[in-house]
Amino acid sequence: MLENLTSLVRQFAGDSIINNPAIPNEQNEEAVATASSSIINTLTHAVSNGNLSGITQLFNAGNPANSALAQQAQTGVAQELMAKFGLDQSQADHAAGGMVPDILSQLVSKTNDPNDHSFQLSDILTHLTGGSSSGLNVQDLLSQFTGGENNSSGGGILGAIKGLFGK
Repeated sequence: MLENLTSLVRQFAGDSIINNPAIPNEQNEEAVATASSSIINTLTHAVSNGNLSGITQLFNAGNPANSALAQQAQTGVAQELMAKFGLDQSQADHAAGGMVPDILSQLVSKTNDPNDHSFQLSDILTHLTGGSSSGLNVQDLLSQFTGGENNSSGGGILGAIKGLFGK
């Protein structure tokens, strides 16, 4: 999953990283990897702290870039760019703001597209939970993705989550 996310970040890194004079060209790949890992860290932190509503809001929102987790991811990427590459606050905020919303929107779009297998929700959740569902309220998660309905069709996001947890 991290490789696919890094590829997605690279796709949207244009002016934010690749053409950014504040980030030397020889550090572009490191900056892309930093942005990828920062986004993953934000999502992992949300899962490990039981922020299921944040995860479901991100993946079910009409505009995932406006979700609280998207804002946290954007802030995290900006902080990492400042720490690792010496960008000032304005440069880092501009770089993160120029790519994180688009990256997350594409991530969600690809995850929700049954014809696109580059990102599977089950793989994302497995990565974020370290392969364990301990500490997650699976029923609550399923309920949030189905709007509280007992949908046993097993398709789409619900099917992916059920497959992950053997339900």
